[in-house]
Amino acid sequence: METTSRRGFGTAAAGAVGIMLAKPEQVRGSQANSALTIGLIGCGGRGLHDSGIAAKHEFAKITAICDIYDDRLAEGRKRYSGAKEYRNYKDLINSDVDAVIIATPAYLHPEHFEAAVEARKHIFMEKPAGVDAKGCQRVIDAARKADKTKRITVDYQQRYGKDYRKAYEIVKSGEIGAIKMIRAAWLGGPPPVRTGHANSEEKIRNWYHYKDVSGDIIVEQDCHNLDVVNWFMGTHPVKAAGYGGRAIKKIGDVLDNLAVTYQFANGIVFSYSAHQFGRMTYQDISETFICEKGSLNISRRGYTLQRGESGQPERVETKYDITIDAVNEFIDGCRSGKLENAAFTAAESTLIAILGREAIYSGRELTWDRLTRG
Repeated sequence: METTSRRGFGTAAAGAVGIMLAKPEQVRGSQANSALTIGLIGCGGRGLHDSGIAAKHEFAKITAICDIYDDRLAEGRKRYSGAKEYRNYKDLINSDVDAVIIATPAYLHPEHFEAAVEARKHIFMEKPAGVDAKGCQRVIDAARKADKTKRITVDYQQRYGKDYRKAYEIVKSGEIGAIKMIRAAWLGGPPPVRTGHANSEEKIRNWYHYKDVSGDIIVEQDCHNLDVVNWFMGTHPVKAAGYGGRAIKKIGDVLDNLAVTYQFANGIVFSYSAHQFGRMTYQDISETFICEKGSLNISRRGYTLQRGESGQPERVETKYDITIDAVNEFIDGCRSGKLENAAFTAAESTLIAILGREAIYSGRELTWDRLTRG
């Protein structure tokens, strides 16, 4: 692995900027009667999903789209009639849009993020921060230079989901005692496989299935679970060991099943498992925190809280896509001056995934210090 600065990763959480307030006159597009103009970089499924939520906001408008493929630009054109079209992301970033949505293949995130910071745009970027330690460091370095009047949000949407925030407050309040053990999983199906394109386009059209452009499933997909644990614990694990394999996949080279055990500096053990086995009779995409006086299981479908050893569990159901919370909070924050720089925690959570991946690949226990020192 290429050498990176331990300083950058070791202080990522400490350097993270939480919610900040900027003067309204400093924030372009913040006036009560002014819509935030947004440019979409990457007209794939996720990009159109995120931008589709933004387009429904009363005070936001998709005014520019960018993609390298004609068919994807055509899809964007159908959604956003009149939006200016670009093939080069730099041209869109350097246009007059107020904000950008970065929804490109994961390996491009550091490059695109850096350019958006330099152009002083509000940024909503898909996770992960990058696919390797060098990419995460690049994001951290750019984030340190970011305009403090701009909002930077990364789509680790659990952090914005209303019920996730309620669950977080319950755990952090000490109501069910300190966290003593953690279990999380992403046991679900695979993403779609795109067909009908030239062989030369395969790795980009189906980038999710190739580890050099996606980071493998633990980085591209499973980072969501790992981010929740990072958020609730307030720090990263110090070591990891794990295994993984390809049981049924016929395309690409990413793992389709894995298990990793992480450990934190205070000795807390975090057991993680994931698979992409298609249509299965069992599914579990959630995080579970075992505490001194109870437990809490949380997912995008809601949470179950158990207080003590007896009594009925309390269940709260989430009935909507929490990405809506992330996108709407981004838009409202850009306009009102309620800002954040989420790149630091996003890079740290991505690095936790990379730690697990490298432990699997190497077949031995790997420490955080060794990973971040190179």
